[in-house]
Amino acid sequence: MTQLAVDEHLPVTGFSGTAEVEVRQLNDTEWVTLSRLDYSTGGMRFTVPRGQHTDFASVPRVFVWFLPRYGRYTKAAILHDYLCRVPVANGTLPRGAADRIFLQSMRELEVAFLRRWIMWAAVRLGALANARGRQGWLRACWQVFPILFVALPVVAPPAVVIVAALLVFYLVETIARAALAVGNLVRRTRGRAQKPVSTPKFSLRL
Repeated sequence: MTQLAVDEHLPVTGFSGTAEVEVRQLNDTEWVTLSRLDYSTGGMRFTVPRGQHTDFASVPRVFVWFLPRYGRYTKAAILHDYLCRVPVANGTLPRGAADRIFLQSMRELEVAFLRRWIMWAAVRLGALANARGRQGWLRACWQVFPILFVALPVVAPPAVVIVAALLVFYLVETIARAALAVGNLVRRTRGRAQKPVSTPKFSLRL
């Protein structure tokens, strides 16, 4: 439930004192919340209900060395997932406001200054993927460009090396799979049990 009415009894801003992260894994990339998470800001309360799906911080595989998918900012990431999937999707909250709340909540969780701004810039870039997110984007997000100017020289070179390493490992896995497939063919001709062979996949997502 999203409550947008002003409530004078709410704290000025922040997660409620009882807000704890409890989740259950659904698959390789998604989790589901087992307890509610309440966040208040400007007299508004946003409640992440039980059963809300999340992938924590949506960080591409090549950058997880720099920004793991979970950490000090986990609550903020779960909140942001909820805001984008519910109030932003149904039109009661602009995407830019959801991203600002993400940045604000990370500050309250004491995420390091540059790290939280880089994460904010990343979700602002991600907003370009849909029409709602693109509305008024350039006018409100000029800060993204100086942040990228600072961050890219640090994160881009390792990312290139990681992509190359992942490609090499994918090639090795593919060769190993071919060898196992040949071995299974030999086992089958001899009436022996075959070994399971998994197909390798190359992905830049975890």
